Amino acid sequence: MAKVGKRYRASAEGIDKDKPLEPQVALALAKEKANAKFNETVEVAVCLGVDASKGEQMVRGTVSLPHGSGKTPRVVVFARGEQAQQAEQAGADLVGAEDLVAKIDGGWKDFDILVASREMMRIVGRLGKKLGPRMPNPKSGTVSDEMAKTVTELKKGRVEFRMDKGAVVHVPIGKASYSVEQLNENLATFMAALLKARPASAKGQFLRKITLSTTMGPGIPVDPTLAREMGE
Repeated sequence: MAKVGKRYRASAEGIDKDKPLEPQVALALAKEKANAKFNETVEVAVCLGVDASKGEQMVRGTVSLPHGSGKTPRVVVFARGEQAQQAEQAGADLVGAEDLVAKIDGGWKDFDILVASREMMRIVGRLGKKLGPRMPNPKSGTVSDEMAKTVTELKKGRVEFRMDKGAVVHVPIGKASYSVEQLNENLATFMAALLKARPASAKGQFLRKITLSTTMGPGIPVDPTLAREMGE
C-alpha cells in the first residue's frame, strides 16, 4: 500500500467518502483543499455504467468549456495548402505533412492534441499503432476540414474526453483559482456532453460514481443524481 503524505492526510480530514456532496459544495471544498504552491488543476472522474470490453459502448467526445480548462494545449496539425495556412493563422503550434508524420514516427511527442485534415488521414493512418488514443479521430472532432475553427476552439478550451479500460472518464474542468461559479458552469457543460455521449446499448445507471479532486488534493465524492440534473 502506497504511503500517504502528511499534507494529503491533513487535506483529506473532514471528507466522508461515503457521503456524496452537491456539486457546488464539492467544488467549494476542492478549492479550499487546494493548498499547493502552484495553481492546481481541478479534475472530475466519472465511473460509468457501461461494459468497457464492448466497442459499441465506448464513450468519447469533446466539450467546449465556457471558461476553458485553464491550460492552453499544444496543438499540432497535419495539413497542406490553404488548410495549413488556416491552422497556422489560428495559432497551431506546428503544422506539417509527410515531414510531420516522419517526425512523430521517429518518436517525437511534444504535443497535447493532434488534428488532421481528411485528406491527410491517408498518410497519418500509418501512425495508428504508435499514437493509440491520441490518433486524430472524427468522433473527437480532431479530423476536420475547418482548420481555423477547430484549432481556435482547441486553444480556447475545447477538451476531448475518452473512457479508459476501467470505464472511467477523467476531464480537467479548470483551475483552483477559478471561482466556484466558473467551475460549476464548466462541470455542468461537461456533464451535458457526457450524457449526450451515452451509448444506446448502455443499460441501467449511467453515472455510477463521480469524484472531484485537485492536482495534489484528495478525492471528493459528488452526488451522481445531482450531477446528472446539471447536464439535463
